[in-house]
Amino acid sequence: MKTYLVTGAAGFIGFHVSRALLERGDCVLGLDNLNDYYDVSLKAARLSLLQDNKHFTFYKEDLANREGLTRVFRENRIQVVCNMAAQAGVRYSLVNPFAYQSSNLEGFLNIIHLSQEYHVENFVYASSSSVYGNNKKVPFSVQDRVDTPISLYAATKKANELVAHTYSHLYGLPCSGLRLFTVYGPWGRPDMALFIFTKAITRNQPIEVYNFGKMRRDFTYVDDIVQGVLASMDRSVPYAIYNLGNSRAVDLLYFIECIERELGKKAEKKMLPMQPGDVVETYADISESERDLGFQPSTRIEEGIARFISWYGSFYGEERE
Repeated sequence: MKTYLVTGAAGFIGFHVSRALLERGDCVLGLDNLNDYYDVSLKAARLSLLQDNKHFTFYKEDLANREGLTRVFRENRIQVVCNMAAQAGVRYSLVNPFAYQSSNLEGFLNIIHLSQEYHVENFVYASSSSVYGNNKKVPFSVQDRVDTPISLYAATKKANELVAHTYSHLYGLPCSGLRLFTVYGPWGRPDMALFIFTKAITRNQPIEVYNFGKMRRDFTYVDDIVQGVLASMDRSVPYAIYNLGNSRAVDLLYFIECIERELGKKAEKKMLPMQPGDVVETYADISESERDLGFQPSTRIEEGIARFISWYGSFYGEERE
């Protein structure tokens, strides 16, 4: 039984990773600052499920608070760190850029430095498909250059990869960065498209469709992502970057069509131009992840959307027609 520190444990992916670790019998130290970027009650509900397990310990702490974070390391023998905490959102980075400085830059440096100082066996962290920017070559490969981010969020994630490389080189800290592609599923974030569209259509409200619907996303179901995250935590390497995506780009309008079909309602679409910082297409080349991690995403978009909508209706009491 190992002890894992999972940051962002009350967040969408961090919650699912923590639950999977607990289900296989590991000890999890969950850390989260429970900020109000989105509905804190959703974070609290996720957290309450984890706290039912005796092998879960929660720390309400901010990555930017180095003193508080040091206490967590000092009080525990942490073997593996899984850093899922970050200020998320491409569009929000245009509104509140300094939130990204605190969490994604200062906070990341704190957690990776303490991981090195306390000799953890493996450091795994969430990067993002946004680092590819407007890459015209598809699918996106980890071999591609990612020197031209088009949002501050993407720039902070690229910075994380560079810092991790430095710590791996200087101190021999095993580091694996996971470029996650549009993760969705039950307990998902309210600022993500599936949540926004489901909520609006259920309530007979219009949805905003950017770039007039001419967008494609590599939507990846959360259980498939968790499989890749756990495999990365179980495999210590000096330094690696992996794409974790479904390896299938889905048209945005088909994505909306799947939601409509599942809800039994048509969406009122407000067609809009492209948003600053956004990209037209994401599409993952997962050959390295398949080879090294045995990563095999298997959830079809139709199936994943149905599972999310089932959870949404149950959690919020908003039944489909």
